[in-house]
Amino acid sequence: MKAQYIDYKETGSFSPAVIRYLDKDTSLKPFYNQNATLEGFEKILSSKKITTNRKLLSEILTKQYEGLNISQQLAENITLLKNENCFTVTTGHQLNLFTGPLYFLFKIVSTINLCNDLKKRFPEKDFVPVYWMATEDHDFDEINHTFINSKKVAWPIETNGATGRISTEGIKKTIEEYISVLGISENAQELGELVETAYKEENLSKATRHLVNSLFGKYGLVILDADEPALKSLFSTIIAEDIISENSFKNINHTNEELIKAGVSPQVNAREINFFYMLDNLRERIVFENGKYNILHSDISFSETELKEEIASHPERFSPNVVMRPLYQEVILPNLAYIGGPAELVYWLQLKSNFNHYHIDFPILILRNCASIANPKIDDKLERLGFSYRDIFKNKEELKNKWVLRTTEHDLSIDNEWREIDCIFEKLKLRAHKIDPTLAPSTEAIKIRLHKAMRSLEKKLLKAEKKNHSEALQNIENIKDELFPGGTLQERKENFGMFYVKYGEDFIPSLLKNLHPLDFKYTILS
Repeated sequence: MKAQYIDYKETGSFSPAVIRYLDKDTSLKPFYNQNATLEGFEKILSSKKITTNRKLLSEILTKQYEGLNISQQLAENITLLKNENCFTVTTGHQLNLFTGPLYFLFKIVSTINLCNDLKKRFPEKDFVPVYWMATEDHDFDEINHTFINSKKVAWPIETNGATGRISTEGIKKTIEEYISVLGISENAQELGELVETAYKEENLSKATRHLVNSLFGKYGLVILDADEPALKSLFSTIIAEDIISENSFKNINHTNEELIKAGVSPQVNAREINFFYMLDNLRERIVFENGKYNILHSDISFSETELKEEIASHPERFSPNVVMRPLYQEVILPNLAYIGGPAELVYWLQLKSNFNHYHIDFPILILRNCASIANPKIDDKLERLGFSYRDIFKNKEELKNKWVLRTTEHDLSIDNEWREIDCIFEKLKLRAHKIDPTLAPSTEAIKIRLHKAMRSLEKKLLKAEKKNHSEALQNIENIKDELFPGGTLQERKENFGMFYVKYGEDFIPSLLKNLHPLDFKYTILS
C-alpha cells in the first residue's frame, strides 16, 4: 500500500474540540496533563507514579492466556510488566462482533506503533501495548453486528448482563453468514477458519481475545479483561469512597461547566453513583434512595455498612461506568497514554479533575490513527476527474457541480447577465423614486423575485448539463460510496474482513508501516 496524509482540519470530519486539542489550544490545557509529543512523554516518565501491583497483573494475564498460542514477544511483554522500567500504552474497545468497524484495527495499530516509537526514543525503558477489552459493558445491541462489504451481519439474541460473559452458544449461523460474504479465495478461507476457531471459545470475552490475539499477538499486543476479582480489589477503596461520597459526580459536573465555558460540549454526564452492580445475568445501576443503596430492577439493596462489606468481599460485583472505567484502568496499569477515537478523546477531557481528586496520574491522550483504504482504481478515477483525495471529503453534489462547471463547454453561470440586469434595476429605482419615493421598495422587491427566479434557472442549466456527463458523475458516486458508505467515514462502518481477503497477511504489516500515531494526519491508503 501507498499512503497519503491530510491534515485533520482539512477533512471537515472532526469536531472543533478535537482540532483544538491537536492544535494544542491553550484554553484546553487545564483539562489534560502533558502534550501528545515525545517531549510530553519525557515529562510524564520523569514523574510517573505507579499504583499497580505489577506481579499480580502479570500473573492474571498469564492465567487469562492459558490455552492460547502466544508469541514469544507477547510472552516477553507479559513478563516485562513485572519490571519497574516497563510501562503500557492502552487502547480500549467493546467486544464488537468480528472486531466491528475498521477503526478498531487502527486503534490497535496506533497502540503498537506508539510503543515502538517510545522504545526508539527511550531505549532504556520498555513499552507494552495493551488492548483493554470492555467486557463489562452491557449494551449488546451496540456490538452484536458488523458491516462487511456493506452487508449487515448480526447475532440477534436477547441477553442481559456484561457482554464479556455472554455464551457463544448459538452463534454458528452468524459466523456462517459472515464467512459467506468473504468468498472462496485462499485468504477468505484463512480468515474464515480463524473466525470459526475464535468463536468456539465459551464466551464473548474469550472469543474476542482469541481473534485479536490471532491478528496481533505476534506484535506483542497484550489483551486484558479487567473483570477480575483480584484487580477489582486494587480499586475497592476508591469504589467505596466514590459511591458513598459521590466524588466523581461532583468533580466531573464541575469540569463540565468549565468545558462549556471553554467552548466544548461534554460527551457524557456523571451520575450521583457511577457504578453498576454486576452478577452473571445482571448489570444494573446503583441508586441511593430512602437511606439504602438499591440495585435497579432487582430486590437487592444495602445499608452503608452492608455496602462496604460487599465491596470488600466481592469487589468484582461493582462495575465502573464510562466515567469511572478510565480511573480503574490507570489504577491497575503502569500506563502512560490512552489512545482513543475523536469522541473518546473529548470525554477524557472531562475526567482530569477526578483523577486529581484520587491522586492518580492522568495519561497522555492520543487520537488514534484515522484512515480510509481506497481501491487502487480510485487513484486513476480521481486523476481522470481532476480531483485529489483532499477533495473527496466534500459532499457528492458539491463534487459533481465542481466537475461539471470545470468541464462544460457551456456558460452555466448567470453572473454576467445579472450584473446587466442589476444596472437596469438601479436606473428603474432612480426613475421610480423621482415619480414617487414610495415606489422604490416595490422596485427592489421585484428585483429580488427576479434574482431568485434566475438562480433557479441557473440550477436547471446545471442539472441539464449533468445529464450529459452521467459516466463521470457515476464515478464520483462510486468513489464516495466506497470511501463513505452510508454517508459516514469508511472506518466507522466497514469491517476489516474484505480488506484482509484482498491483501492477506500483508494487510496488517501495511497498516503498521503507514500509520504514524504522533503525526496526527488523516491517512489514505491505496
